[in-house]
Amino acid sequence: MTDWTSGYVADIGYTYGYYAQLNPLRIKLVFINAGLVAPNVLNACELGFGQGMSANVHAAASLTPWYGTDFNPAHAGFAQELAAASGAGAQLHDDSFAEFFARTDLPDFDFIGLHGIWTWVSNENRALIVDFIRRKLRVGGVVYISYNTQPGWACFAPVRHLMTQHADSMGVHGQGILSRIDGALDFTEKMLATHPSFAQANPAIAERVTKIKGQDRQYVAHEYFNRDWEPMHFKTLVDWLAPAKLEFACSAHPTDHVDAMNLTEVQQQFLKDIPDAVLRESVRDFMVTQHFRRDYWVKGARKIGGLELTELAAVQRVMLVTQRADVPYKATGALGQANLKEAIYGPVLDALADHKPKTLGQLLLDVKDKGINFIQLLQAVTVLNGEGHVAAVQDDAVVAKAKKHTDMLNQHLMNKARSTWDMAYLASPVTGGAVMAGRFVQLFLLAAKQGKKRPAEWGEFAWQVLASQVQKIVKEGKSLDTAEENIAELTTQAYEFHKRQWALFKALGIV
Repeated sequence: MTDWTSGYVADIGYTYGYYAQLNPLRIKLVFINAGLVAPNVLNACELGFGQGMSANVHAAASLTPWYGTDFNPAHAGFAQELAAASGAGAQLHDDSFAEFFARTDLPDFDFIGLHGIWTWVSNENRALIVDFIRRKLRVGGVVYISYNTQPGWACFAPVRHLMTQHADSMGVHGQGILSRIDGALDFTEKMLATHPSFAQANPAIAERVTKIKGQDRQYVAHEYFNRDWEPMHFKTLVDWLAPAKLEFACSAHPTDHVDAMNLTEVQQQFLKDIPDAVLRESVRDFMVTQHFRRDYWVKGARKIGGLELTELAAVQRVMLVTQRADVPYKATGALGQANLKEAIYGPVLDALADHKPKTLGQLLLDVKDKGINFIQLLQAVTVLNGEGHVAAVQDDAVVAKAKKHTDMLNQHLMNKARSTWDMAYLASPVTGGAVMAGRFVQLFLLAAKQGKKRPAEWGEFAWQVLASQVQKIVKEGKSLDTAEENIAELTTQAYEFHKRQWALFKALGIV
């Protein structure tokens, strides 16, 4: 019998995650910061889309046609269900990479995204991916690749190998991957309890195993227990992508662009003295103990600067996607938490507090009397974008056309929320991406769409959904047993949502 899984975990589905780096609109803001020309994305593709949340959100929330494949038919089936619900026309398949790359009905692409997949596929599939990019990515097009990175994995890679070896040789395959994962983790903990010299030389290992034990088993299965698993040096990836004429553009994680948050002054100076860009990135990975890179690569990087860059930045629209009061004057980098200057970030946040889209040019005028210049504004927006507080915004005409499809997709997701906690995102036609919205928030929104106007009615509606499935709320580790207790808690949460988030969800085009 042919093993269609090629050693990839397939007996448990992947998580229903959303990954903002796959949103082509995000490229514009990041490329402005890097001084690069961003592509006009006419067609986009995601390889290995998992459950298809990102692909479907981006298809529904933009006017860009999306294509993609994930070899797991269960994943593809759910992704196709979402595509049908939104009516956005995303073409999502369950082909293997070889089958998908051989299709004759695919257009050329301006954006191709791979989240995590590169780490978990064979060299044969990597070669197929590179050839596909070479043939199908337009000049000026961008590829997003996230992957596990050396040297961050150098210490733990042998432990991961030991865990998978135990799962393969000692686990009972008929009991499924979850049982084998638990057995492998228990075995590893017992092994570490013998105080092996390897663990003494690498003291962070025990803490990491403990962390894995507490993580979602769907994530753990796909992250650690595939047959192919290769954390890669940056230079190795450069060599892999060279035949596709790709060159490194910049990190897709905005706060990586702010050296002061990630590198000491001595490290910054050391890197400045390295003329070779590839070596510089490799050294930087050592300095920050890089575990996971999220990078944009471009086919023909074009630098832009001076007045042209300033004019391009001036028309870029952004908006605040978090409550102003909830934004701390802190951000996280490789060096830990950094304090943000209130004299700069305060005026920028105040100017965006009404959640109305503003161009960077408008923002500069709003904060100019506070002594904030363009460079300081751009860095502030970059950091706030990286922390998830600020997002790029689409043109009003695109927003108006996309809202039809995001409304349909969100209705489907909210209906799903009646019976599952898994899908914690809704699509925004304004940002072209997703917004986190837990199950109860989705139920409150569903109640509002059904004509229930008061938060008290939303709480009652949510309780009816839970009660019909014999479910109760757990608060502070304790189950709320009576209907009155559950309704009171849900009503409190509904009022809090209405007070703190309703206006924001309206600004995002979700309400």
